[in-house]
Amino acid sequence: MLCKLAWGNVRRAGRDYLVYLLTLTLGVTVFYAFNTVSMQVDIAGIDEEGLAQVMGSMLGYLTYFLAGVMAFLMVYANNFIMKRRKKEFGLYQVLGMGRGRVATIMALETVIVSVGAFVAGIVLGVGLSQLMTFFTASLFKTQIANFHFFFSVHAFNLTLACMLVMFVLTLLLNLRAVRRTKLIELMGAERRNESIKTRNPWIAIAIFAVGAVLVGVAYYRLLRDGFPLTATDTKLQEAMNQFGITTAMVTVGTFALFWGLSGMLIKLLQGLRSVYWRGLNMFTVRQLAAKVNTVCFSMGVIAMILFLAITSVTCGMSIANVMNENLERYNPVDVSQTYVYYTPETLDYYKEYVNPSEADRMVLADATVDLYAAWHGERKSADNNDETGKKVNIADVAGEHVQIDSYLSYPLGGSGPSVAAGEMCKAMGEKLPKVLEGSNADDMGLFVTPASQYNKLRQMMGEEPVSIGRDQYVLTCDMGGELGDLYTKYMAGGHTLTLGGHELKPATDKSDKDTAAIANSGLGSNPGTVVVADELLSQLNLQPYASNLLVNYKRGMDVAEADELIKYTMLDNLLVDGKEPGSWGVFMTRSELYTQAAQMNGMISYLAIYIGFVLVVACAAILSIQQLSNVADGSRSYRVLAQIGCDDRQIRHSVMAQQAVFFLFPLAVGLAHSFVALKVIIELVSTFGNMSIGGTVGLTCAIFLAAYGGYFLVTYLMSTGMVRAAIATRYSE
Repeated sequence: MLCKLAWGNVRRAGRDYLVYLLTLTLGVTVFYAFNTVSMQVDIAGIDEEGLAQVMGSMLGYLTYFLAGVMAFLMVYANNFIMKRRKKEFGLYQVLGMGRGRVATIMALETVIVSVGAFVAGIVLGVGLSQLMTFFTASLFKTQIANFHFFFSVHAFNLTLACMLVMFVLTLLLNLRAVRRTKLIELMGAERRNESIKTRNPWIAIAIFAVGAVLVGVAYYRLLRDGFPLTATDTKLQEAMNQFGITTAMVTVGTFALFWGLSGMLIKLLQGLRSVYWRGLNMFTVRQLAAKVNTVCFSMGVIAMILFLAITSVTCGMSIANVMNENLERYNPVDVSQTYVYYTPETLDYYKEYVNPSEADRMVLADATVDLYAAWHGERKSADNNDETGKKVNIADVAGEHVQIDSYLSYPLGGSGPSVAAGEMCKAMGEKLPKVLEGSNADDMGLFVTPASQYNKLRQMMGEEPVSIGRDQYVLTCDMGGELGDLYTKYMAGGHTLTLGGHELKPATDKSDKDTAAIANSGLGSNPGTVVVADELLSQLNLQPYASNLLVNYKRGMDVAEADELIKYTMLDNLLVDGKEPGSWGVFMTRSELYTQAAQMNGMISYLAIYIGFVLVVACAAILSIQQLSNVADGSRSYRVLAQIGCDDRQIRHSVMAQQAVFFLFPLAVGLAHSFVALKVIIELVSTFGNMSIGGTVGLTCAIFLAAYGGYFLVTYLMSTGMVRAAIATRYSE
């Protein structure tokens, strides 16, 4: 009997459960689909070791956090259902049904809806996971050779566990509500409206203006200062403090905008008298003003969450795409090893801050060393770093190789660069790229490299050598973007460089970026190098900075075998007359970087989409429930409008106008914040390459906005149904 009654209640109150059902179904769908990534990676033919486990683990832990967000959302949605049905549950008790049986009916209804949502979500999730396999293959640039249908028991169990926690939480809160609520409150729930407090419109307008000013100033500060990512150590704390102030200003300003929105709306539309007195506009504005007063804080939170969701998805995936597109240029050889020389600044730092006794064995480097000849060391275990006892020499694997020596642009014992990007910008009347502002990159200046080494690298990469005379130079930079464009513009303009008292002219009219990488890296290894003739460099007596040994494996040698042979080599210290002129730096194989880049690209993209989608759905669902509650509270007002002669079209138009403001205004504020933040991010990322927010990012954002718009449509349709039901109900005070 109780089961039949519960099933009938669910069918009859289906509209009330729609938002709850939709949100829970979407939650189950994305939870299941994203937790099948490990299987998608296998089917997509991605053979990076450990990738499936890493991504599966990351998304699994994230699921627990997002499940907490969804649990809060389910409770919020359930409160709306309870509010709508309090009178019904009170009627059951009036007819003699005990609270225990009422609670049982509620539990059965929750079970029915939850099971329905879970089944629908799993079905949709299974379908989505099959489609996501092709997205995964596209993301990692692989071909699916053997696609087959799959079902993940692990993802199913994880999703089921999360849903059970939400179900139990919702059920306990429902039972608590029935047990603690008095019968008089249940029967009279429909008569009690939310207490509405109106604000002085002039005070509200003033607060709105303050909020607009705070947001505008925050935008200006962010566009001027950027993000504190490239600041030097001495300026980093100050930059972080300034960024904190900017963040506080935009946050406070956002909440002030929504706090003062009601007064601004009233005064703005009252000034447009032909609009204010048309149709039900006066009623609509008054309803908006009253409701905004009660939900201004939640609207501010939603605007900030939408900003975070849009920005994280857009910039996260775009940065990953930029890195992926430039990966081949950043990694020109099979393996590279860096050796960094000690400079006067390094020695002073060790003596003062690190360990004076350690500095005693360090010596100022006055010449570079032959890394190929010096490469020998003990083989180490990948697991515990124990010595295997095998002596390793680079000659065991090396085929073509070249050493690129980088010098600072000032002589031994000197200070201050002779060639710096800032001076180039002054000569051209250009602004310094934003990424260099506040950093120490311009203080170091550009590096200097001999033409013979540069041309040997070009030949290794299948390019023709460049003729560089004694009085000429070539600028190289593997980062592309703004820096590469700056150097190209400088050379194309015929600008000269002065190095060690020698005036040099450009040998070409274009900066080289395609063969400019001087080591394997993920984000570029050459922020700017001046290539000069060997005979000139030998006369300048410049301070050595670093040497990079770039090696391609022997022809026909298996890359995985060669990587394994030298990957865990611990190189011996280099000694010159018993002293160390420097220390070994980064060792990197191309295959390892490709693996790392693939993992990072995949994780960034999936995390961004996963988090972004759940946050957008959460925001839309909260707004939907708020608006449905507002319509339920205002049902008598709509009934009165119908009784005094307002037609259905006018009433529906008023409902839509109110809900459009509540949905679109937080979205507009969130988009405005995102556009400003993305402008700064694009300028920052342009150092490494052109950042695009089209393609996959555009499609993803379109899906998010479609979900947001879908909630708006569902809310409007449910609201009009509630209004029609209220108008049709005969009501007596």
